[in-house]
Amino acid sequence: MKPPDTIVCVDCLGTCHLLSYPPEEGFEPGDIVAYRCKDCLDRWDIELAVEDFEDRTEGHGS
Repeated sequence: MKPPDTIVCVDCLGTCHLLSYPPEEGFEPGDIVAYRCKDCLDRWDIELAVEDFEDRTEGHGS
């Protein structure tokens, strides 16, 4: 599974884009990924959790 391509910046509410390249074995919980905000240029290093890999559409629809 892949982490989100973008997240919301906690400081300015701008859009942060994923900087990290996927490792050969793919992302796993506990991996650290980096994001950079296009508006304020802050960098965010996020530790991936199990919840980041759950199906985001689960519970929606029929």
